[in-house]
Amino acid sequence: MINFFKNLFNDLNNPENRIDDSYGNTKHKVEIATCALFLEVAKSDDNFSKDEKKLIIRLMRDTFDLSEDEVKELIKQADEIIESSVSLYEFTDVINSHFSKDEKYNVVKNLWRLILSDEKINKYEEHFIRTINRNLHLEHKDLIGAKLEVKNQMN
Repeated sequence: MINFFKNLFNDLNNPENRIDDSYGNTKHKVEIATCALFLEVAKSDDNFSKDEKKLIIRLMRDTFDLSEDEVKELIKQADEIIESSVSLYEFTDVINSHFSKDEKYNVVKNLWRLILSDEKINKYEEHFIRTINRNLHLEHKDLIGAKLEVKNQMN
């Protein structure tokens, strides 16, 4: 199975190897791509806490109407794909293909929820979310607006 995932992402220029074209049904591809982004940001500061994992489970459950067991399986699958991925583009491309601007904005808000859950913004987390925001073709003002919305909700 690991070889399947390695082959899946070997060449970004070959559409046959993209998650968007090769992995399961569309809903499942979007779920995996979103989960992968959440995991990448949560792990970017080298401190993936139990609280962050619980938050990812809740966010995925609420966003996609999944059971906790389904989310845990998605996390496992996304982790395997992340191991062999070469960039965030693989995941943001799937989301760009299937999400509206509002849905992409909500992904960014959820990423801020993860980043701000420990009340610290690590430089790697900030780098990842800026890259993701740019890859999702959102404006800088969307990145800042999402951050401020989440901060206000947390207070």
